[in-house]
Amino acid sequence: MKNIKSMNLEGKRVLVRVDFNVPLDDQQNITDDTRIREVLPTLKYVLDHRGRLIVMSHMGRPKGKVVEKLSLKPVAMRLARLLQQDVPLAPDSIGPEVESRVAEMKKGDVLLLENLRFHEGEEKNDAEFASGLAALCDVYINDAFAVSHREHASVCAIAAQKQETAAGFLLIKELKYFQEAMENPRRPLVAIVGGAKVSGKFSALENMLARVNKFIIGGAMANTFLKSMGYNLGKSMVEDDLVEAAGRLRQRAIEEGIKFYLPVDAVVAQELDPKAETKIVPFQEIPDGWMALDIGPATSTLFDEALYNAKTIVWNGPMGVFEMDAYSRGTLSMVYSVADSYALSIVGGGDTDVAVHSSGQKDRISYISTGGGAFLRLLEGKPLPGVEALGGPVFEE
Repeated sequence: MKNIKSMNLEGKRVLVRVDFNVPLDDQQNITDDTRIREVLPTLKYVLDHRGRLIVMSHMGRPKGKVVEKLSLKPVAMRLARLLQQDVPLAPDSIGPEVESRVAEMKKGDVLLLENLRFHEGEEKNDAEFASGLAALCDVYINDAFAVSHREHASVCAIAAQKQETAAGFLLIKELKYFQEAMENPRRPLVAIVGGAKVSGKFSALENMLARVNKFIIGGAMANTFLKSMGYNLGKSMVEDDLVEAAGRLRQRAIEEGIKFYLPVDAVVAQELDPKAETKIVPFQEIPDGWMALDIGPATSTLFDEALYNAKTIVWNGPMGVFEMDAYSRGTLSMVYSVADSYALSIVGGGDTDVAVHSSGQKDRISYISTGGGAFLRLLEGKPLPGVEALGGPVFEE
């Protein structure tokens, strides 16, 4: 896989796949432009080397139809401000009109294509749609780690149609941080895994058995492990079909000398409501009709102590229903524990990313990944289709 630095970009039409799927409010204002800022080094590199920069991204899930609220118009405006130059929005992502706009571009110009997912061919990895994109460029750059686990036309099919392809700086940085954490980590290596369902992360847990020194399990997925130990969890969320498998995985970890930490207390309520009555109880004492919605203070202390000697920390998934204030303290406590550690700390996308940003501790975490699904796929030990399309994760300068 080539590095963008190895490419001759001057005067060439350079098509860069990014992930500008940013959150918008009701007035179509961008509420968090982190994903735009993260790819600025790649975009500026193209401009500094006098390339003709064409940027493409998706937004939301329009399912192959034009949805005005999912237009990239707000992104074009924000990107123009950040690059301090005009960023026109093309009327579409492929077609004669777009090709005409590209033909008019001069060295150092920028053009943002309209939402890729307005076409069904994008998510179907359609070769014809990819051909329409390929016709716009001389060089293809993938800098969208967050969608590199998806076999989509702008990520995979297009790479097969261009000879000059490379990875952007963000994609390279993501892969190098992950390799440092999982392939040759400083030890102890601690994996913190949370979220709602163990089913979505079971293969990741199995893959990490051969790599980590400690597991810290939180969120609703911990309930399935606790039930395998015989706890009565009231009406807490449990994946009953995975209770036995969870028990076997935990036992295997213990037999292999991996420390396996589970919550010891919980914030419980009778319903998932921010105004519901709550109380803190040990997991042995969850009343019938109540549910665990966050880890309790004793668990936070336990997990903090488990991280004390960590040299590398990988974290994916919150400790509770953190989007509701009443059930956010466990996740926020974990943010501070990770931030206070002396370890290389890597946080993996999605809800965990949101929690770190809302805590104000972003600058104290070593690296925050831009991709939840892609990060999880790497934890599972599986290749990313978008990276394989570029020739694999071995870097060629």
